Amino acid sequence: MAGEFAGDNTPELLSLVHDITGMCVGGGGSSSLTADAMFRKDCTDLVRRISLLSHLFEEIKELNKVNGSPSSSSSTALEDSWSSDLVLALQSAKRLLSVAKNFSSNSNNSSDGAAKTIIFQFQCVTWKLEKLLSSLPYDDLDISVEVKEQVDLVRTQLRRATDKYGFMISKMPSYDLSQPLAQEISQVLGKSVSGLHKQHSCPENLSELGSIPKSNEGKSCSPCGAGSRLERTRSIHASSEVSLSILTVPKSQEISGSTNIPEDKKPEAIVIPEDFLCPISLELMRDPVIVATGQTYERSYIQRWIDCGNTTCPKTQQKLQHLTLTPNYVLRSLVSQWCIEHNIEQPTGLTNGKIKKSDGSFRDVTGDIAAIETLVRKLSCRSIEECRAAVAEIRLLSKRSTDNRILIAEAGAIPVLVNLLTSEDVMTQENSVTSILNLSIYENNKGLIMLAGAIPSIVQVLRAGTMEARENAAATLFSLSLADENKIIIGASGAISALVELLENGSPRGKKDAATALFNLCIYQGNKGRAIRAGIITALLKMLTDSSKSMVDEALTIMSVLASHQEAKATIVKASTIPVLIDLLRTGLPRNKENAAAILLALCKRDTDNLSCISRLGAVIPLSELARTGTERAKRKATSLLEHLRKL
Repeated sequence: MAGEFAGDNTPELLSLVHDITGMCVGGGGSSSLTADAMFRKDCTDLVRRISLLSHLFEEIKELNKVNGSPSSSSSTALEDSWSSDLVLALQSAKRLLSVAKNFSSNSNNSSDGAAKTIIFQFQCVTWKLEKLLSSLPYDDLDISVEVKEQVDLVRTQLRRATDKYGFMISKMPSYDLSQPLAQEISQVLGKSVSGLHKQHSCPENLSELGSIPKSNEGKSCSPCGAGSRLERTRSIHASSEVSLSILTVPKSQEISGSTNIPEDKKPEAIVIPEDFLCPISLELMRDPVIVATGQTYERSYIQRWIDCGNTTCPKTQQKLQHLTLTPNYVLRSLVSQWCIEHNIEQPTGLTNGKIKKSDGSFRDVTGDIAAIETLVRKLSCRSIEECRAAVAEIRLLSKRSTDNRILIAEAGAIPVLVNLLTSEDVMTQENSVTSILNLSIYENNKGLIMLAGAIPSIVQVLRAGTMEARENAAATLFSLSLADENKIIIGASGAISALVELLENGSPRGKKDAATALFNLCIYQGNKGRAIRAGIITALLKMLTDSSKSMVDEALTIMSVLASHQEAKATIVKASTIPVLIDLLRTGLPRNKENAAAILLALCKRDTDNLSCISRLGAVIPLSELARTGTERAKRKATSLLEHLRKL
C-alpha cells in the first residue's frame, strides 16, 4: 500500500523537493538560482517540475501516519526500492542544479568539457525521473485523483523534455559521437559511451551522475566559443532533418555502436559553410537576424541571450546600442538555396521570401515583408501617434490571415508588442494585447509569446485595462493555456484572481472570455485551489441564480471541473449550492441537468452528510427521471447517485 511504498524515505523525498525548490526561489521571491544564461531555462524547468511532486510525497506521508510503519516483506522491499531510486534521482538533480548554478560562460575557457557534461546530465536526470514516475505502481497506491493528475502532468512534461533533449538518450542513433565528446562523457560516467548507444538510454544507476569534474566549476566559456557551442548537442533532435541528415548514417549502412566503420565505407559528411552557422549554437541558421554591431545570429539564440539581461554582442563583446533584431533575408536566401542544392529539408514557414501554401506551391510575400518590417520599426518610434497607428495596423493584419501572423512574428514584432502592453496610451495598449491574441492563434507563435515574458503584462492589462483590453487579455490567456506547462506559469502569475474578478464584474463578453480561460486553467489540479481562494464559487453561484440564465452552462461546466477538489467541495457545500443544483435537475436544459448531476455525484462520494442532504431536499424524483430520459452521461451519473442513496 501507499504507506509501505514510501517507507522511511518519504521525509527524505520531501526534504529534497523543498531543497530543490528553494534553489530556485529565494527570500522575498527573488531568484537564488542564478544559473548561466546557457542553463537558466533548463534549471528553471527542472525545478518547476520537481516542485510539483511535493503533493505526491505529502499525501503518501499522511497515509503513512494512518497506516503505520511498513511491515517487512519481499513486496515491501521491492516497493521501497522505488522510493530509494527516487531519492537517488532527486539527489542527482540537486547536485546538477548546484553545478549549473555555479557554471559561467562569460569568460574565456578553452575547455568545454564541463558544460557538455552538464547538458548530458540534464538529459539523464530528466529521462530517469520520467522513467521512475512512469513505473510507479499506481494501482497499489491509494493517492487521490487530484495528485495522480498532477503526477501525470509532470510525467508528460518530463517526457516532452526528454524528447527535446532526445539525441543522447531516447533518440540516440547508432553512429559514434565525436571522439572528444565521447571521451569526456566516458570519463564522467566511468563507462563506455558505445554501451549507452546500444541501450538507447542513460545509465540505470543515478549515483554515476554525481561525479561532475570540479576543475571547471567557477570557470567559464566564451559565449561564442566552447561553452555556447554546447547547445549543438541538445538541439540536434529538435532542429529536424537539417542536423540529422548531416550526422545520421543511412539505414543501409547502420551498424552497432560498438563496431567500427571502415574508413572507406564511412558516409561522406556534408560540411555546412561557416557563414551559415550561428556563432552561439554552431547550428545551421534558419532565421538569421542582425544585431546592432552587424553580427548575424539565429533569432531564438540571440533573443534568449538578450532576455537573460545581456546587452553586449556575444561575438565581439561590444555594447549593443539598441536591441532591435533585423532579419537577414540575404543570408536566409543563401541558406535556402544551399539546402535545395544538398537535398536538405528546409524549415517550414517563411522561406526565401515565400510562404508554402496548402497545395504545396509557394506565394511570394516579399512586398508584405517589407511593409510589415516598416510597421514593426514604427512600433519603437517616440511619436505616440505614429506608434498607435502602427500597432492598430498590425492588429488588423494579424486578424486577417495565418500568413500575416507568421510574417509579423518573423519581423520580430512580438517582444515589441509585449513592451507596449504597459503603454500609458490606452489605445496602444488595447491594440497591442489584441494583436498578441491574434498572433497566438498560430501555434508556433505561442512559444515566442511566452519566451518574451508576456504573461505578467497581460495580467496587468486584465486588471487595469479598458474593458475591451481586459476581454482580449482573458482570451489571450485562454489561447496560451492550451499548453499544459503554460497552465502552471499562468496560474502562478496571479491571473486567476484577475479572471475571477472579470467573471464577476465584466461585460457579457468579458465574463464569457474569463469563464473560458478559467475552465482551461482549472483542468490543471494546482490551479483549482487558486481559483477557490480567489472566490470563484461565489461568482459561479451568482451566475447560476442570475435571472437571465445567460451563463448557467459556463458556471456548471467550471464547477464540474472543480468539484473533485477537496477544498472546492467544502466551499461549494458551504455556499448552499446543493439546493440550486437540485432545482436545475428539475428545470434545467439537458446539458445543465447532466452537469448538475455530475457535480452532485462528486460532492456525495464518500460523504454521507451530503448524501443525506440531497435526500432530504427531494433529489430522488428528479434523479430517477434523469436516469430514464437524460443524456447518456446524465443517465450514468444519476444512476450512480441513486445507488449511493439506496446504500445510505
